[in-house]
Amino acid sequence: MQIREPWFSKVFKPAVFMLALTPVAWLAWGVWQDTLGANPVEYLTRSLGEWTLRFLLLTLLISTLRRATGWVQGMRLRRMLGLFAFFYGVLHLFSYLWLDQFFDWGEIWRDILKRPFITAGMLAFLLMVPLALTSFRAAMRKLGRNWQRLHRLVYPLTLLGVLHFWWLAESKQRLDMPLVYAIVLAILLGERVYQAVRGRWLGNSSSRVAARVGAPARPESA
Repeated sequence: MQIREPWFSKVFKPAVFMLALTPVAWLAWGVWQDTLGANPVEYLTRSLGEWTLRFLLLTLLISTLRRATGWVQGMRLRRMLGLFAFFYGVLHLFSYLWLDQFFDWGEIWRDILKRPFITAGMLAFLLMVPLALTSFRAAMRKLGRNWQRLHRLVYPLTLLGVLHFWWLAESKQRLDMPLVYAIVLAILLGERVYQAVRGRWLGNSSSRVAARVGAPARPESA
């Protein structure tokens, strides 16, 4: 089912934008009112990281929903959700560098080398940067087919994000939410593997049929 214009562009999409800002507004209010618990720095940093991961999973979910339901309008939200993932990722990193480490670069470097979840988180952020910088139409036109290849980095990026959160939670023996994120990611990646295998099988079947009747195979649409 599609949302009729101009409702999608003028109502639905702005509403999604405002909802995406709600978590950071709520966290900012919590900082202002001192309601983030006994360890507000840890709560703030962890919450920003979780919202980064949630937005990454949402960007992957958009394509799955399009294939499952035919809701093509969701693709017009994917870039915005991806940029929100980067926005929350920057805040997450900044809260760690500033509020947790006070920009002590020596200690930060030792953290990266010694703590696997910090290593995974830093690698994930590094992969996120080129995706954010090339998320605009001008970059898409300039890169051409390489744009799509570059943006496949979202898969290892999201996997590193799940590992980052899993290893952090494992040290505190709180694996309920990391398990949920891991299952969601496994489903989303599994659906993509299924589509790729199915597309290849259909392509091979079409080629075999065409060879039998002596007609050229019809290419599968993307």
